[in-house]
Amino acid sequence: MYFDEVDAGDYRIYAGATDRLNSYGYVAAVVVIRMRAGLPRQEAYREENLAGGFCWSSPAEALRFAINAGRDVVMCRVGASA
Repeated sequence: MYFDEVDAGDYRIYAGATDRLNSYGYVAAVVVIRMRAGLPRQEAYREENLAGGFCWSSPAEALRFAINAGRDVVMCRVGASA
């Protein structure tokens, strides 16, 4: 499994790329955590099988997709609350 994390404002995006069992490729996963000073961390979004389980040919591609999906979640939530 491969991991990456990115900060996006009050959120932290955790991305993962896991080997697909009995197949070639990597499946993208993402968890978005809301982090505000003085408040406990709160999970805002989790998806362990992004794009319906599509297999990416490299872990870098799967991680890039997962991070972009996390950024979409952050942008939608920020835009909705403004």
